[in-house]
Amino acid sequence: MACTGLSAFPLTPMRDDAVDERAFAAQVARVAASGVDSIGALGSTGVYPYLSRAERARVARVTVEHADGVPVIVGVGSLRTSHVLEHVDDAVEAGAAAVLLPAMSYHPLTDDDVIGLVETVAAHSPAPVIVYDNPGTTHITFTQELYARVARVPGVVSIKIPGVPTEPAAAREHVATIRGAVSEDVTIGVSGDPFATAGLAAGCDAWYSVIAGTVPEVAVRLARPALAGNAAEADAENARLAPLWQLFTEMGGSIRVIAAIAELLGIAEQPCLPLPIRGLDGEQRRRVAAVLETLDHAAEPDRDE
Repeated sequence: MACTGLSAFPLTPMRDDAVDERAFAAQVARVAASGVDSIGALGSTGVYPYLSRAERARVARVTVEHADGVPVIVGVGSLRTSHVLEHVDDAVEAGAAAVLLPAMSYHPLTDDDVIGLVETVAAHSPAPVIVYDNPGTTHITFTQELYARVARVPGVVSIKIPGVPTEPAAAREHVATIRGAVSEDVTIGVSGDPFATAGLAAGCDAWYSVIAGTVPEVAVRLARPALAGNAAEADAENARLAPLWQLFTEMGGSIRVIAAIAELLGIAEQPCLPLPIRGLDGEQRRRVAAVLETLDHAAEPDRDE
């Protein structure tokens, strides 16, 4: 099932202002072989807003082709509903197991605007819909009432929520409140990797993971005990990753850190982000490399920094 367990969201690497399809295909194959439960193409780390429709359609196809049967979630976010529906069509044609729908905005959307979008997409899509609550990029904050309204839309199977409180009791209360607002057949998935352990321990059904898309072995080692209820092992893995989570905080989120990791491991060529997004500078990259050396991964960092 695409909306439970560990879902890996890989970077869409760029080269000469175009998608580096070869690098992306190789990374999808590596992620698929790692034991994740699903792969999410064209999420926030997949830089979907910066890609054309043709590029996004091609990324969706490449993901499914190289996923080796692992279910694929494809992001379909866009500012205009008509464009979202085009992306849904392309994702379904590619073979997506589910589509990921953020409610993007430039002008602020009302709750009714969001519900209208979700209803339209769910009615149009033969694939199940995962609704993405990501206020950091969409500038829309979901309330409990909005969660409840979204979850009642036929075809919505999961809600991807932002990070939960790190204090266990507060995290449980937070997730329980959301769970009380949605039906039992709609899963709740946590995003924001530093909050994964807390979210899974608090009752989330899925971890929609950034690091799993680039260093999947690291994410699997954290996810498996967390999903199995082995809190001590999961907490130990999470503590080991604390320096990485600190980099996410200090460097304005995960995207530049993940890009640097991909470049250091030889997964993508430098620079791999779409302009105007610039990657990390030399000193920042050295800090990322130092953290990377403490992780058990499948490739060695580039020492030429």
